[in-house]
Amino acid sequence: MKRFYVILVLTIAIALALAVGISKHTGYVLITYPHVLNYESSLWATVVAVFAIGLAIYLIRVLFGLVSASSGVVNPWSRRNRSRRVQIAIEQGQMDLAEGRWASAERHLRRAAEAERQPLLYYLGAARAANELGRYEESDGLLERALERQPEAELAIALSHAQLQLDRGDTDGALTTLQAMHERHPHNAQVLRQLQRLHQQRGDWSSVIRLLPELRKDRVLPAAELAELERRAWGENLSLAAQRDEQGEAGQQSLERAWQQLTSAQRQEPQLVLAYAEQLRQLGADADAEEALRGAIKRSYDSHLIRLYGLLRGSDPGRQLKFAEGWLKDHPGDASLLLTLGRLCLQNSLWGKARDYLESSLQVERNPEACAELARLLAQLGDAERSNQLFQEGLGLLDSRLLASPLPVPARV
Repeated sequence: MKRFYVILVLTIAIALALAVGISKHTGYVLITYPHVLNYESSLWATVVAVFAIGLAIYLIRVLFGLVSASSGVVNPWSRRNRSRRVQIAIEQGQMDLAEGRWASAERHLRRAAEAERQPLLYYLGAARAANELGRYEESDGLLERALERQPEAELAIALSHAQLQLDRGDTDGALTTLQAMHERHPHNAQVLRQLQRLHQQRGDWSSVIRLLPELRKDRVLPAAELAELERRAWGENLSLAAQRDEQGEAGQQSLERAWQQLTSAQRQEPQLVLAYAEQLRQLGADADAEEALRGAIKRSYDSHLIRLYGLLRGSDPGRQLKFAEGWLKDHPGDASLLLTLGRLCLQNSLWGKARDYLESSLQVERNPEACAELARLLAQLGDAERSNQLFQEGLGLLDSRLLASPLPVPARV
């Protein structure tokens, strides 16, 4: 408050001083230019006129700024409103895309892409929306437009294109796209991962196998997942090899050739031995399958191998049973081994012994296979009631969902 009074007093003092000065010394200003200008006035009048002109110019500039600003708010084609419309299109398009409103998402994201300097994400979103609507040519066109605007994003666009091709069921097109990117970017993890999934989806396990060294070298998959993929790929390849008949080649010869392609370590893995022996069994080569399983079980006991062993009829069933009974000492509580022993006893016509082994297997674990085997045996031995009970139990164990479904009420006669 004191400062205000001080400023006010100083202002009044300066004004009085100026007034006294003006009254005593008016001054004189003369500006002349031959035949054009002849200005003549007092000094103070000229000062006031210059000040008034400057003030007028300032006010005109302020007024012009206000008009420009108001026209920017009102004019729909102003830069400010264009930016606002683009931002609205981006937000609405992304929300529509997330919520599955494909037509609206495609329209908004296309508008945003055409207006933005970095349009990649908006073109990709619009292409996905068009793809979901079944407008595949339009979807591909949007991706081509994205490549024209941002050629440095070729890989990202190609990966998105491959995924859209898969979504529309065009696995051949997706394979062509990914193979082209694999040639240009051989060590890209995403390209390798998508190629692996595509080969797997197409059932092309030989291609998966050829890709395994690159997957391992570039560490595309975790070690455990890669090991599981490798076992499955080789197992599936064995299955396919057994079904080939190339230039008259027998299925077993093709299977043996595929088996020999494995490393010695792989040929000792239970999962691969199981796949190999199963294919031999389906080809009717039970004796070879029995020999392969027996060697694998000696190296590493595995219940899955044991189960398959009981389904085989080797060259010497008695010797086969003897081998299996030798494993019982170390694994007396294995339901799979007891089931296998029961089956081998059936092969050797040892009915009582087979019944005991099958009963023991069911005591350890209620298994539909053991139920079925014991039911068949009891039916032949004349115990029809117990046989029927076991068949019913086995059916229920085979698929418990059957018991959850209501049955029709018998019609009254």
